[in-house]
Amino acid sequence: MMEETNHSEENNLENNQLTDADATGNTIALSGLYENWFLDYASYVILDRAVPHINDGFKPVQRRILHSLKEMDDGRYNKAANVIGNTMKYHPHGDASIGDAMVQIGQKDLLIDCQGNWGDPVTGDAAAAPRYIEGRLSKFGLEVVFNADTTVWQLSYDGRNKEPVTLPVKFPLLLTQGAEGIAVGLATKIMPHNFVELIDGSIQVLKGERPNIFPDFPTGGIADVSNYNEGQRGGKIRVRAKIEERDKKTLAITEIPFGTTTGALIESIVSANDKGKIKIKKIEDNTAKNVEIIVHLAPGISPDVTIDALYAFTSCESSISPNTCVIKDNKPYFMSVNDILTENTLNTKALLKQELEIRLHELQEKIFFSSLLKIFIQEGMYKHPDYEGAGDFDTVVNVLNTLFSPFFPEFYREILPEDYKKLIDKPMSSITRFDVKKADEQMKSLADEIKAVKKNLKHLVDFTIQWFEHLRSKYAKGRERKTALRVFDKVEATQVALANAKLYVNREEGFIGTAMKKDEFVSECSDIDDIIVFRQNGKYAVVKVQDKVFVGKDIIHVAVFKKGDERTTYNAIYQDGTNGTTYVKRFSVTGVTRDKEYDISKGTKGSKLLYFTANPNGEAEVVHVQLKPHTSLRKLSFDLNLAEIAIKGKASLGNIVSKHIVKKVTFKNAGVSTLAGRKIWFDEVLRRLNVDERGTFLGEFDGDDKLLTVFDDGSYELSNFDLNNHFDEKMIRIEKFIPTWVYTAVHKDGKTGAFYVKRFVFEDLQLGKRVSFINEEAGSQLILLTNHPNAVVNVLQLKGKSQVEESVEQPLNELIDVKKIKAQGNRLSFHNVQQVTALTQDIDLTKLDSMESPTSGAADGNSTASGNDTIKLEITNPQDIQTDEKGQTELF
Repeated sequence: MMEETNHSEENNLENNQLTDADATGNTIALSGLYENWFLDYASYVILDRAVPHINDGFKPVQRRILHSLKEMDDGRYNKAANVIGNTMKYHPHGDASIGDAMVQIGQKDLLIDCQGNWGDPVTGDAAAAPRYIEGRLSKFGLEVVFNADTTVWQLSYDGRNKEPVTLPVKFPLLLTQGAEGIAVGLATKIMPHNFVELIDGSIQVLKGERPNIFPDFPTGGIADVSNYNEGQRGGKIRVRAKIEERDKKTLAITEIPFGTTTGALIESIVSANDKGKIKIKKIEDNTAKNVEIIVHLAPGISPDVTIDALYAFTSCESSISPNTCVIKDNKPYFMSVNDILTENTLNTKALLKQELEIRLHELQEKIFFSSLLKIFIQEGMYKHPDYEGAGDFDTVVNVLNTLFSPFFPEFYREILPEDYKKLIDKPMSSITRFDVKKADEQMKSLADEIKAVKKNLKHLVDFTIQWFEHLRSKYAKGRERKTALRVFDKVEATQVALANAKLYVNREEGFIGTAMKKDEFVSECSDIDDIIVFRQNGKYAVVKVQDKVFVGKDIIHVAVFKKGDERTTYNAIYQDGTNGTTYVKRFSVTGVTRDKEYDISKGTKGSKLLYFTANPNGEAEVVHVQLKPHTSLRKLSFDLNLAEIAIKGKASLGNIVSKHIVKKVTFKNAGVSTLAGRKIWFDEVLRRLNVDERGTFLGEFDGDDKLLTVFDDGSYELSNFDLNNHFDEKMIRIEKFIPTWVYTAVHKDGKTGAFYVKRFVFEDLQLGKRVSFINEEAGSQLILLTNHPNAVVNVLQLKGKSQVEESVEQPLNELIDVKKIKAQGNRLSFHNVQQVTALTQDIDLTKLDSMESPTSGAADGNSTASGNDTIKLEITNPQDIQTDEKGQTELF
């Protein structure tokens, strides 16, 4: 927090410096004055305003507020205005800066027990005026932050009061609360971390291990900390809102990213909708105690694509750059959060040692004086004639030294005159009523406590670990991690941008753009798309979409370009300008440099394009080739099936069609896709589909193939294999959907508590529709689901009146035939089932040669399948299939 500048101090500094200059008679250059003043000001801002101290984690204004709260503490709430007024004794700035800092501390819900409207950092609502809100130190703050005996004090700015240099905080408070400040020439941005994880990390430090902690934000959300860099400069954290799909028309934002508010988030969504980046019907803010922003989608808009678009174009995702800077040894230091935790832990250990040593001294003094008093009374020294006849204090001291001399070895230190003074000040009534037995008991108790304190000092590491475990057991409830840590996939804005513009082309003049409404319409696009353009001369390029841009005359193909698109295949036949040889090539364009011109042919002078098509799914047509008549030619025309041509890179030369001059190439008939099914993997970390071989292989997918996803509540859903799909965290199974494949489920009925087994096939549902395949009674549970046709389970059950434990191996296909999906099934056992464990592993469906049901009966309840059905498996290693792209074959 930046406080107001103390202009009076600066003026005094200026006057002093000018006076010194005049006194010495030396002339000080004006530039030198400004340099000194600037350095003084910079040092002041860094040390006394903007950057927290490593020991207690506070900036000066925060430390002074807490000191005032402690000074005013009587167990009752104090008006914030009163606390601000008292803090002004220590803080040489305005009340506004103190009030803002106090509200920020209170909103972190750790050190101040707040009452009234202290604002809400999630919604951005401001706190009420200081005269309306109250606060007092929390129990945690009282226990952890203060100890007058271990505090180092200094005079306040006006010399009238004493304030702490740093507070003796016995906890990594800086990392718990986080901090942010802008000084002169540097800044600090320390992320908040989880309370419990910091305790665990401190215990690691005490055990000699290096901790590794990550941020935890009070707003929750999701964070990718893979580039956190221990909170140092150069690191980065990506934070996202938590977005749930309530149904296919509704999204709900239930947690927001750190650093934003619900109001700002809604504004960014509305702005993205106005700019055409996303398309929503309406948005509702239902935030009360918990965040709930409801986004209603426009008809026909994909919720999965919209989620990605929200991350790409709104404040639902943001990037935070940490910069951990602290004050240490009266200088700014850039440190990692793990090193700060280590130092905080060692500082806590040192403070606990200091407290133990102070307590040991107090106990020793108590037992010292108790022993002194006991001997004084038991030996009757108070009745000794020399003592009674002593006239002054010095004589008394000499007499008592003589009387106590036989007992000197019993004391842990020398008896001082002030000890005697304390002794003789005891009233006679207390001496005559002195209870030796009670005194012995008290001294024994003190001795036992001294023994315990010395033991703790000897085993200081264990004692410090106990301290942190005590804090965890007492204060950790409700402070569990709020921010989920995940690795994010990179959302390509061009892939999720809404088609909010229309693309037009003027083929002859060579212009394309979104503002050419009188020209030929090509397709819808977004205003951040790239456009690929092919021209008649064989040149092609990728350009950014614009209102109107010249790309070259005689355009033969223009389309939205998708980076990494391996499915779109271009079929081309061209004649080389050098020797007249005609080549055919099939290629894809997965990545190019924007605005750079490429050539389908060799690029030699006189080369020309004879035939060109663009095919979205690798289709290969049949073309008719006519040769220019020549005396040596007997066959002047032939058909060329492009399916026989391998797909190669965009820079490949291609295969020779003919070395003779080709007169014309014409389309004959359409073909089918020559591409294999699209191989899809599921990345368990990102919970997304991919074609990059990350995660679990799900198989090859074509056209209308679907994915089966099963959830832990006993429901399932079918989806397509679009890479933009999102998958619920509660999903327990994902695999290629085979409509005839039989599954076996064991489930528990919520009403009766009985366990049932059923065999069924999943029905071919509408995409995105979620249906339960177990009893929907409250309390029903899916215990086990397997795709093995001869599944065997181990059933642990209690049998008979005496409830004897019994373990049984049970083949499930012996209990029931294949039924419809809504059937309840048959009882697994009529005894008290305790546990069901699968003894057979699932079948890897990606290795099946024939995707057929392992049963011979239909799923109508009349199946006659036996337990001896077999599955035909044939595993093919795709690495055994190789294609040589270097060879050229002359077809005719």
